Amino acid sequence: MSGRLQDRVALITGAGSGIGRETSLLFAAEGARVLAVDLNREAVEETVEKVRAAGGEATAHLADVSATEQSEAMVTAAETAYGRLDVMFNNAGIMHSDDDDAVSTDLEVWDLTMDVNAKGVFLGCKYGIPALRRAGGGSIINTASFVALLGAATPQVAYTASKGAVLAMTRELAVVHARENIRVNALCPGPLRTELLMKFLDTDEKKERRLVHIPMGRFGEAAEMAKAALWLASDESSYVTGTEFVVDGGITAAYVTPE
Repeated sequence: MSGRLQDRVALITGAGSGIGRETSLLFAAEGARVLAVDLNREAVEETVEKVRAAGGEATAHLADVSATEQSEAMVTAAETAYGRLDVMFNNAGIMHSDDDDAVSTDLEVWDLTMDVNAKGVFLGCKYGIPALRRAGGGSIINTASFVALLGAATPQVAYTASKGAVLAMTRELAVVHARENIRVNALCPGPLRTELLMKFLDTDEKKERRLVHIPMGRFGEAAEMAKAALWLASDESSYVTGTEFVVDGGITAAYVTPE
Protein backbone atom coordinates (compact mmCIF):
# COMPACT_ATOMS: atom_id res chain seq x y z
CA MET A 1 0.00 0.00 0.00
CA SER A 2 1.47 3.34 -1.04
CA GLY A 3 1.66 6.27 1.34
CA ARG A 4 0.06 9.65 0.98
CA LEU A 5 3.37 11.16 -0.15
CA GLN A 6 4.64 8.18 -2.15
CA ASP A 7 7.54 9.04 -4.48
CA ARG A 8 7.54 12.70 -3.48
CA VAL A 9 10.49 14.68 -2.25
CA ALA A 10 10.16 16.92 0.78
CA LEU A 11 12.59 19.48 2.15
CA ILE A 12 12.01 20.15 5.84
CA THR A 13 13.88 22.88 7.72
CA GLY A 14 14.30 22.83 11.47
CA ALA A 15 14.34 19.05 11.14
CA GLY A 16 16.61 18.46 14.13
CA SER A 17 13.86 18.70 16.74
CA GLY A 18 10.22 19.40 17.49
CA ILE A 19 7.81 19.80 14.57
CA GLY A 20 10.58 19.33 12.02
CA ARG A 21 11.72 16.00 13.41
CA GLU A 22 8.20 14.62 13.82
CA THR A 23 7.29 15.74 10.30
CA SER A 24 10.41 14.14 8.84
CA LEU A 25 9.45 10.84 10.46
CA LEU A 26 5.82 11.04 9.35
CA PHE A 27 6.50 12.19 5.78
CA ALA A 28 9.04 9.40 5.32
CA ALA A 29 6.59 6.87 6.72
CA GLU A 30 4.09 8.08 4.12
CA GLY A 31 6.53 7.43 1.28
CA ALA A 32 8.38 10.72 0.88
CA ARG A 33 12.11 11.03 0.47
CA VAL A 34 13.19 13.73 2.91
CA LEU A 35 15.99 16.26 2.89
CA ALA A 36 16.22 17.04 6.60
CA VAL A 37 17.76 20.47 7.15
CA ASP A 38 19.01 21.98 10.38
CA LEU A 39 21.82 24.13 11.76
CA ASN A 40 22.66 21.48 14.38
CA ARG A 41 24.59 18.60 12.78
CA GLU A 42 24.14 16.14 15.65
CA ALA A 43 20.41 16.79 15.93
CA VAL A 44 19.61 16.49 12.22
CA GLU A 45 21.74 13.37 11.86
CA GLU A 46 19.80 11.84 14.75
CA THR A 47 16.55 12.65 12.92
CA VAL A 48 17.82 10.93 9.78
CA GLU A 49 18.91 7.90 11.80
CA LYS A 50 15.40 7.65 13.26
CA VAL A 51 13.85 7.91 9.78
CA ARG A 52 16.11 5.19 8.40
CA ALA A 53 15.57 2.96 11.42
CA ALA A 54 11.85 3.12 10.70
CA GLY A 55 12.46 2.11 7.09
CA GLY A 56 12.24 5.57 5.54
CA GLU A 57 14.58 7.49 3.27
CA ALA A 58 16.22 10.74 4.36
CA THR A 59 19.39 12.77 3.95
CA ALA A 60 20.81 15.26 6.46
CA HIS A 61 21.83 18.71 5.28
CA LEU A 62 23.31 21.58 7.31
CA ALA A 63 22.06 25.09 6.59
CA ASP A 64 21.38 28.44 8.18
CA VAL A 65 18.06 29.38 6.58
CA SER A 66 18.77 33.09 7.07
CA ALA A 67 21.84 32.86 4.79
CA THR A 68 21.07 33.33 1.11
CA GLU A 69 23.71 30.98 -0.29
CA GLN A 70 22.87 28.24 2.21
CA SER A 71 19.15 28.42 1.46
CA GLU A 72 19.84 28.14 -2.25
CA ALA A 73 22.24 25.25 -1.61
CA MET A 74 19.71 23.23 0.40
CA VAL A 75 17.21 23.30 -2.47
CA THR A 76 19.95 22.27 -4.88
CA ALA A 77 20.88 19.46 -2.49
CA ALA A 78 17.31 18.12 -2.52
CA GLU A 79 17.19 18.08 -6.32
CA THR A 80 20.67 16.58 -6.53
CA ALA A 81 19.90 13.82 -4.03
CA TYR A 82 16.40 12.94 -5.20
CA GLY A 83 15.92 14.52 -8.63
CA ARG A 84 13.06 16.88 -7.79
CA LEU A 85 11.28 18.83 -5.05
CA ASP A 86 7.56 18.45 -4.35
CA VAL A 87 7.08 19.72 -0.80
CA MET A 88 8.84 22.66 0.85
CA PHE A 89 8.25 22.90 4.60
CA ASN A 90 9.75 26.17 5.82
CA ASN A 91 9.58 25.26 9.49
CA ALA A 92 12.84 26.47 11.05
CA GLY A 93 12.41 29.22 13.63
CA ILE A 94 13.69 30.66 16.85
CA MET A 95 12.11 32.10 19.99
CA HIS A 96 14.70 34.20 21.81
CA SER A 97 14.66 34.14 25.61
CA ASP A 98 15.23 37.92 25.69
CA ASP A 99 12.30 38.65 23.38
CA ASP A 100 9.91 40.88 25.31
CA ASP A 101 7.91 44.04 24.66
CA ALA A 102 9.01 46.82 22.30
CA VAL A 103 10.66 48.85 25.05
CA SER A 104 12.65 45.98 26.54
CA THR A 105 13.65 44.00 23.45
CA ASP A 106 17.12 44.74 22.10
CA LEU A 107 17.51 45.49 18.42
CA GLU A 108 19.88 42.52 18.08
CA VAL A 109 17.11 40.17 19.30
CA TRP A 110 14.65 41.74 16.85
CA ASP A 111 17.06 41.45 13.91
CA LEU A 112 18.02 37.85 14.65
CA THR A 113 14.40 36.76 15.06
CA MET A 114 13.29 38.45 11.85
CA ASP A 115 16.30 37.06 9.97
CA VAL A 116 15.53 33.45 10.87
CA ASN A 117 11.73 33.44 11.12
CA ALA A 118 10.75 35.81 8.30
CA LYS A 119 13.75 36.11 5.99
CA GLY A 120 14.37 32.38 6.32
CA VAL A 121 10.88 31.62 5.02
CA PHE A 122 11.30 34.18 2.23
CA LEU A 123 14.56 32.56 1.11
CA GLY A 124 13.03 29.10 1.29
CA CYS A 125 10.25 30.27 -1.01
CA LYS A 126 12.63 32.23 -3.24
CA TYR A 127 14.66 29.14 -4.06
CA GLY A 128 12.02 26.49 -3.46
CA ILE A 129 9.42 27.86 -5.87
CA PRO A 130 11.60 27.43 -9.01
CA ALA A 131 12.27 23.84 -7.94
CA LEU A 132 8.56 23.18 -7.49
CA ARG A 133 7.96 24.63 -10.96
CA ARG A 134 10.51 22.21 -12.38
CA ALA A 135 8.59 19.38 -10.72
CA GLY A 136 5.29 20.56 -12.20
CA GLY A 137 3.95 22.03 -8.97
CA GLY A 138 3.80 21.16 -5.30
CA SER A 139 3.05 22.32 -1.79
CA ILE A 140 4.76 24.94 0.36
CA ILE A 141 4.02 24.94 4.07
CA ASN A 142 5.27 27.84 6.18
CA THR A 143 5.22 27.56 9.95
CA ALA A 144 3.56 30.65 11.40
CA SER A 145 1.87 30.64 14.82
CA PHE A 146 -1.34 31.44 16.62
CA VAL A 147 0.40 34.65 17.72
CA ALA A 148 0.17 35.80 14.09
CA LEU A 149 -3.56 36.04 14.79
CA LEU A 150 -3.64 37.03 18.47
CA GLY A 151 -1.43 39.02 20.80
CA ALA A 152 0.63 36.83 23.12
CA ALA A 153 -0.15 37.05 26.82
CA THR A 154 3.58 36.74 27.54
CA PRO A 155 5.26 39.49 25.47
CA GLN A 156 7.46 38.32 22.58
CA VAL A 157 7.19 41.17 20.11
CA ALA A 158 9.88 40.06 17.66
CA TYR A 159 8.54 36.52 17.43
CA THR A 160 4.95 37.72 17.05
CA ALA A 161 5.91 40.22 14.33
CA SER A 162 7.98 37.63 12.48
CA LYS A 163 5.12 35.14 12.42
CA GLY A 164 2.74 37.86 11.24
CA ALA A 165 5.14 38.43 8.36
CA VAL A 166 5.11 34.71 7.54
CA LEU A 167 1.32 34.71 7.41
CA ALA A 168 1.13 37.77 5.14
CA MET A 169 3.87 36.40 2.88
CA THR A 170 2.06 33.07 2.63
CA ARG A 171 -1.19 34.70 1.50
CA GLU A 172 0.51 36.76 -1.21
CA LEU A 173 2.60 33.90 -2.58
CA ALA A 174 -0.48 31.66 -2.64
CA VAL A 175 -2.29 34.15 -4.87
CA VAL A 176 0.71 34.76 -7.12
CA HIS A 177 1.44 31.08 -7.75
CA ALA A 178 -2.05 29.55 -7.59
CA ARG A 179 -2.24 28.86 -11.35
CA GLU A 180 1.17 27.20 -11.40
CA ASN A 181 -0.09 24.23 -9.38
CA ILE A 182 1.87 25.54 -6.40
CA ARG A 183 -0.06 25.75 -3.15
CA VAL A 184 1.19 27.87 -0.26
CA ASN A 185 -0.28 27.54 3.23
CA ALA A 186 0.67 28.65 6.72
CA LEU A 187 0.55 26.19 9.59
CA CYS A 188 -0.39 28.08 12.75
CA PRO A 189 0.33 25.95 15.82
CA GLY A 190 -0.94 26.83 19.24
CA PRO A 191 1.37 26.56 22.26
CA LEU A 192 3.29 23.29 22.02
CA ARG A 193 5.16 21.16 24.49
CA THR A 194 8.40 21.55 22.57
CA GLU A 195 11.86 22.46 23.77
CA LEU A 196 11.59 25.80 21.94
CA LEU A 197 8.54 26.99 23.87
CA MET A 198 9.37 25.35 27.18
CA LYS A 199 12.69 27.20 27.25
CA PHE A 200 10.81 30.46 26.70
CA LEU A 201 8.09 29.66 29.24
CA ASP A 202 10.72 28.87 31.84
CA THR A 203 8.60 29.31 34.97
CA ASP A 204 5.37 27.71 36.14
CA GLU A 205 3.76 31.15 36.13
CA LYS A 206 4.55 31.67 32.45
CA LYS A 207 3.29 28.21 31.55
CA GLU A 208 0.04 28.75 33.43
CA ARG A 209 -0.44 32.12 31.73
CA ARG A 210 -0.52 30.26 28.43
CA LEU A 211 -2.49 27.22 29.56
CA VAL A 212 -5.32 29.26 31.04
CA HIS A 213 -6.23 30.50 27.54
CA ILE A 214 -6.34 27.05 25.90
CA PRO A 215 -9.80 25.46 26.05
CA MET A 216 -8.29 21.96 25.83
CA GLY A 217 -6.21 22.77 28.90
CA ARG A 218 -2.94 21.33 27.58
CA PHE A 219 -0.03 22.14 25.32
CA GLY A 220 -0.08 20.62 21.85
CA GLU A 221 2.40 18.00 20.68
CA ALA A 222 4.82 18.30 17.78
CA ALA A 223 3.43 15.05 16.35
CA GLU A 224 0.00 16.66 16.10
CA MET A 225 1.47 19.46 13.99
CA ALA A 226 3.20 16.91 11.77
CA LYS A 227 -0.17 15.34 10.98
CA ALA A 228 -1.54 18.73 9.98
CA ALA A 229 1.52 19.36 7.78
CA LEU A 230 0.99 15.95 6.15
CA TRP A 231 -2.53 16.93 5.12
CA LEU A 232 -1.29 20.21 3.66
CA ALA A 233 1.48 18.38 1.79
CA SER A 234 -0.80 15.69 0.37
CA ASP A 235 -3.36 15.68 -2.44
CA GLU A 236 -6.10 15.63 0.20
CA SER A 237 -5.67 19.42 0.42
CA SER A 238 -5.55 19.94 -3.36
CA TYR A 239 -8.05 22.85 -3.28
CA VAL A 240 -6.45 24.54 -0.25
CA THR A 241 -4.10 27.48 -0.67
CA GLY A 242 -3.47 30.79 1.09
CA THR A 243 -4.87 29.54 4.38
CA GLU A 244 -3.98 30.06 7.98
CA PHE A 245 -4.29 26.43 9.03
CA VAL A 246 -4.83 26.78 12.76
CA VAL A 247 -4.06 23.81 15.03
CA ASP A 248 -4.25 25.34 18.48
CA GLY A 249 -6.47 23.50 20.94
CA GLY A 250 -9.10 26.20 20.51
CA ILE A 251 -7.04 29.14 21.74
CA THR A 252 -7.93 31.49 18.87
CA ALA A 253 -11.63 30.71 19.31
CA ALA A 254 -11.74 31.42 23.04
CA TYR A 255 -12.39 34.62 24.92
CA VAL A 256 -12.14 32.82 28.24
CA THR A 257 -11.66 29.16 29.10
CA PRO A 258 -14.63 27.06 30.25
CA GLU A 259 -13.24 26.74 33.76
